[in-house]
Amino acid sequence: MTSVTSLSDSVQQHLSSALSAALPQAAGADPLLRRSDRADYQANGILALAKKEKANPRELATQVVSHVVTGGGEVIADVEVSGPGFLNITVTDGAIVRNLAARAADPEGRLGVPRAERPGTTVVDYAQPNVAKEMHVGHLRSAVIGDSVVQLLEFTGENVVRRHHIGDWGTQFGMLIQYLDEHPGELDHQASEVSEASGQEAMSNLDRLYKAARALFDSDEEFGTRARRRVVDLQAGDTHTLATWQKFVDESKIYFFSVFDKLDMEIRDEDIVGESGYNDMLAETCRLLEESGVAVRSEGALCVFFDDVKGPDGNPVPLIVQKSDGGYGYAATDLSAIRDRVFRLKASTLLYVVDARQSLHFKMVFETARRAGWLGEDVTAHQLAFGTVLGADGKPFKTREGETVRLVDLLDEAVERAAAVVREKAQELSEAEITERGAQVGIGAVKYADLSTSANRDYKFDLDQMVSLNGDTSVYLQYAYARIQSILRKAGDVAPAAHPELELAPAERALGLHVDAFAETVADAAAEYAPHKLTAYLYQLASLYTTFYDKCPVLKAESPAQVENRLFLCDVTARTLHRGMALLGIRTPERL
Repeated sequence: MTSVTSLSDSVQQHLSSALSAALPQAAGADPLLRRSDRADYQANGILALAKKEKANPRELATQVVSHVVTGGGEVIADVEVSGPGFLNITVTDGAIVRNLAARAADPEGRLGVPRAERPGTTVVDYAQPNVAKEMHVGHLRSAVIGDSVVQLLEFTGENVVRRHHIGDWGTQFGMLIQYLDEHPGELDHQASEVSEASGQEAMSNLDRLYKAARALFDSDEEFGTRARRRVVDLQAGDTHTLATWQKFVDESKIYFFSVFDKLDMEIRDEDIVGESGYNDMLAETCRLLEESGVAVRSEGALCVFFDDVKGPDGNPVPLIVQKSDGGYGYAATDLSAIRDRVFRLKASTLLYVVDARQSLHFKMVFETARRAGWLGEDVTAHQLAFGTVLGADGKPFKTREGETVRLVDLLDEAVERAAAVVREKAQELSEAEITERGAQVGIGAVKYADLSTSANRDYKFDLDQMVSLNGDTSVYLQYAYARIQSILRKAGDVAPAAHPELELAPAERALGLHVDAFAETVADAAAEYAPHKLTAYLYQLASLYTTFYDKCPVLKAESPAQVENRLFLCDVTARTLHRGMALLGIRTPERL
C-alpha cells in the first residue's frame, strides 16, 4: 500500500521543527494548522505557546519563521507573521503537483489513503426491517447511513462485521401463524420465485395478512387467546409453528433483498441475524444479570434501575429484561446480542445505526452491559442516532391519506424523476442507457440527500431538489464527473501527466490543495461516523472543479505541458470524485 503524506502534514512537520529550534521546551507542541483564505494555511498555535512562556507572540512567531526552510523547490514557498502572532503559510506549486502525482500513482487506486495500522473489529448494526411488514420511509436512513459508515470503516482498514437485526420474533408471529392456520390459502405466493416482482408480491400478501390478523386480534378476544397460545408453541419449538414462521421469514427476505437491490446496496444473508438468533441466550443473560445484582426482581419482573431515569411522577423507570409472566422483552435480546458480539465476534466497538427516538432504550441497555462487565475500556458501544425524514410541510413524511410512505414507491418515483432529467440532458445515450443512468442518478440523489445531512438532524424529503443539477446534490457531482470523462475522451492521444515545474493558476492551486485533503477527510468521516463530512468535501471539490473549468482552458492551454498538467488535474479530480462517491454508495456514470 502507498501512503502519501499530505501537504498539511508536511507543513505541520516543518513548523514543528522550527518551533523546537526557536523554543526547545516547546518540542512536540501543536502549531494548530488549518486551511486559510489569506494563504494556503494558517498556524495559530504560537499565541497559546507565547502565553504559556510569557513571551511576546509576534516576536516568537518571527523567531519560528527564521527557522522555517522555504524556497528551493521545498514544500513551503513563503511564511509571514500576521496579526498578533499568526503564521500565514504558502506552499510551492511544485509541492502541490508532486503530492497529487504520488496519490495518482497509488497502485491500489486508494489515492494514498492509509489503512489503520492497528485495526479493531467494529460490529455495525443497521438496516433492520421487520418480517411480514413492508419497508417504509423510516427504514431508509438506517440502511443508507449504515452502508456508508461500513464502506468508510472498511476502506480505512477496520475489520467490520455487518449485522441486520431484523424483527423476526414476538407476539405478532403467534397472531400471524394462528390467523393463517384458520385462513389457509391466504398466503399463496411461492418463496422459490425470487425476483423483484415476486418479492413485492410476497410482502404485499404478508402485509395484507398482518393487517387482517391484527384487526381480528384486536376485536376477537377468543382469537387473541389462541394467538397468545401460539406464541408459547413458537417459543417451545413446535414443529408446525416453526415451519410456518420460517415461511414468513423466507418470504420477507425475498422482499428485503429486492428493496436493497433497488437501493444498490449489498445485504448478505449470513449478516442477517434477527431477534430469533439470540433466543438460546436469553435465559442465561437474565441469570447472569440477576446473579451479579445488576438486575433485581420488582413486582415479578426482572428490572435494571437507573438514578437518572425517572417517569413524570418522579419514580424510577426501569429497563425490563424479563416480564412478570416470564416473557422476554427487547432488552433481553439486545443484551444477548451484545454478549454474542463481544465474546464470540471479539468486537472492540459496537455501533448501532438506530432512530434517535430509541436513544433512552440504548442508553439503558449500554449502561446495563457496562455494569455487567460486558462493555468497558476495551469494548465500547455507540448509538449513531438519526433524525426523522420529513415531508415538505416539515412534518413526518406521510401519504396524502396519512399513511406511512412505502419505501419502494419513494425509490421508484426518484428513479422516474431522475430518468426525465437524464433524458432531457442526454447526448448520444440509448433508451437502455437512459434507464440505467436514471436508476443510478435517482438512487444516488436519495442517498446523497440523506447523507449530506448530519445524521442526528431531521431533513425534508424533496425530490425536485434532490434531482436538481444545481446546488448541493449528487446529480451536480455526477455531472462534474461525467464532464471530466468527456474532456479526457476529447483529449485523444494526449495523456494526463504531472508537471511540477509549471506555475499554477489560482484556480489550479485551490483545486489541487482540496484534492490533497481527501485522505484526511476520509479519516475524519470514518473516525466520527460522519458521512456528511465526506459529502461536504465532495461538493466543494465539484465546485472548485467548476471554477477551474471556467477559468483554465484544458485542451486549449498555452503549451503542450500545460495541457498535460491540466488533464492530470482533471483526472485526479475525477478519481477522487469516483472514490468518494463509492464510499457513499453512489455510482458515477461515465456519460450523462
